[in-house]
Amino acid sequence: MTDLVTWAELGGLLAAAGGAVYARHAHPAAYWSTVGLPLTVVRLLASYSSTMDACGLTVEPPRWRALAVRATTRREIRPVPPRRGAIRPTTTGLRMRLRLAPGQEPADLAASTERLRHAWGVHAVHVRDIKPGVVELRLVGFDVLRKVRMPRRLDGGPLRIPVALREDATAFVRDYRAVPHELVLGATLSGKSMYLRNLLTGLAAQPVALVGIDCKRGVELAPFAPRLSALATEPDQAAELLPVLVKEMEDRYDLIKARQGIAPDTPEQLITSDIWGLPEDERPAPIVLFIDEVAELFLVATRKEEERRDEMVTQLIRLAQLGRAAGIHLEVCGQRFGAELGKGATMLRAQLTGRVCHRVNDEASAKMALGDIAPEAVLAACAIAPELPGLAVVGDTSGGWSRIRTPYLSLADAAATCRAAADLTPDVPALDPFRPYVPPMPVEASGPLATTHPATE
Repeated sequence: MTDLVTWAELGGLLAAAGGAVYARHAHPAAYWSTVGLPLTVVRLLASYSSTMDACGLTVEPPRWRALAVRATTRREIRPVPPRRGAIRPTTTGLRMRLRLAPGQEPADLAASTERLRHAWGVHAVHVRDIKPGVVELRLVGFDVLRKVRMPRRLDGGPLRIPVALREDATAFVRDYRAVPHELVLGATLSGKSMYLRNLLTGLAAQPVALVGIDCKRGVELAPFAPRLSALATEPDQAAELLPVLVKEMEDRYDLIKARQGIAPDTPEQLITSDIWGLPEDERPAPIVLFIDEVAELFLVATRKEEERRDEMVTQLIRLAQLGRAAGIHLEVCGQRFGAELGKGATMLRAQLTGRVCHRVNDEASAKMALGDIAPEAVLAACAIAPELPGLAVVGDTSGGWSRIRTPYLSLADAAATCRAAADLTPDVPALDPFRPYVPPMPVEASGPLATTHPATE
């Protein structure tokens, strides 16, 4: 009987260990909440001071403290680590705030994140500056980008679209008010279209005019036609659409100037330099222009096409330079975007503040997207594996960068969302001639129109 109990206990332990290993790979979030989080907290509390000392993140204590220790005890005076705050667990890791010791800076902690990750046995460690002297240490328990699950609480709003998940388990929000124009690069099957779908469906629920230029016969943007205010599927149509957008921008500037030319005794808060300062009943709807495969607008074969290309590039540059105040924003997508495309390409790219780089075919393409704003992100973009579609590196003009991944969204679901939000399409009369044709949805009959009966004699 004793042997049976022993074997039962051993079998239970093996089953529990096997279940933990399986959960760690198949259900990392559940493993973290049940096993990983308690172990990490114990490991962190037990080794905090020694780990900080080994990483060179301690300083000599103040002189008054050293004198007090010598006067009251004969203990050895040890270096002081950053003062630790309360540990706050999350579904993907844990957070804690540290008050830096005198002479330390956030860069000291940021340089030691890899050593802290190994010491505490977590997937990643990120440092965020809260205020002078205080930083937040964010520990991520598992690879949150392997299977993307967006946070439950998302910081959205007008022209703020949570479109992807960052590697520190926070949402990447595309904010058009802060970053008016963006360049999205990526090779075939890199997830560029998935990023575009999430962005389109997020904007579809807001009163924003969506305009598309898709010179691949509309295969990428045509499914969203019910929600689009305008769509060009050929370079000739794009050459007709872009001057209309430039004219719409000029009309909006006239509206803003008319508002500025009011009486001298008008309060300053009523004087504006962009459409967001206009009264709500006078404010025109924002316009977001999506350009899929921008290289198709640059490639030419004849002299006549070259003249058309120069005109379109000039209009795009004007929209990028002046469109923000008029509420016109650009979302430019492509596989490459360099000087080899032709005159004006580099100048247009310089106006695109936001940069998103998916997997690319060569290092030069990554440098086109990130080399001029975040050089360290180029190597990270070149290291994206083909089996992780949707993974990208996002950078900004401040030099910061991070990895993101968009959640999977099928084309059918994205098209259904745009179809359901078709009544939110704002009225922009100038774009009416370019409104795409939307065939009516077929009506499915619930049953036969007439009931037939067998003939009787």
